[in-house]
Amino acid sequence: MRNLSFFFVFCLLSSLSHAIELDFCVGDLSLPRGPEGYACKDPAEVTTDDFVYTGFRGEKTPNNVFGNNVTLAFSDVFPAFNGLGISMARLDFAIGGVIPVHSHRTSEVLLLVKGSIIAGFIDTNNTAYYKRLEVGDVMVFPQAMLHFQINVGKTPATAYVSLNGANPALQLTPTALFAGNLPADIAQDITLLSHKEVMRMKRIFGTA
Repeated sequence: MRNLSFFFVFCLLSSLSHAIELDFCVGDLSLPRGPEGYACKDPAEVTTDDFVYTGFRGEKTPNNVFGNNVTLAFSDVFPAFNGLGISMARLDFAIGGVIPVHSHRTSEVLLLVKGSIIAGFIDTNNTAYYKRLEVGDVMVFPQAMLHFQINVGKTPATAYVSLNGANPALQLTPTALFAGNLPADIAQDITLLSHKEVMRMKRIFGTA
């Protein structure tokens, strides 16, 4: 038993010593991403610019069928996030624009900086939690819950989100059902939509 305790203490100290070997691990995007992220860029080649992301600057024009523009700051575009377990995104909504039902591998916190939106999530008991948010409001979406945002104001809207993972992934439910290679008859069976409705959705996404 004593030997087992010693082993666990040794493993803990080893992991802690490994964790503090580097102050940071800016991802080296020239190498493949592994299960735990990117390999670290040589610290001697890291500069201040590696820690600054400018992709959120300026106006963003909603450019898709949902009336939104999503600017991601995940580790593959902002490698300073590599290994830190965080990421961000900017959400821009046209009037009436939406971020459709989607999910991530992580939790999310949203800060509204412009406009007025309804935001919410649906838990595994199919209970919906939603509220109209105004500028300055913050809302949390628990890990893996289906969630959404809708611009219900009379002007465009903008929000920033932060997620507790460097690569949280993004899966849009409508896109998963109708924009990929899922056959129309299967989509029809699992959504209870008619064949005509399924084909209409597939035409919207250019997969009919």
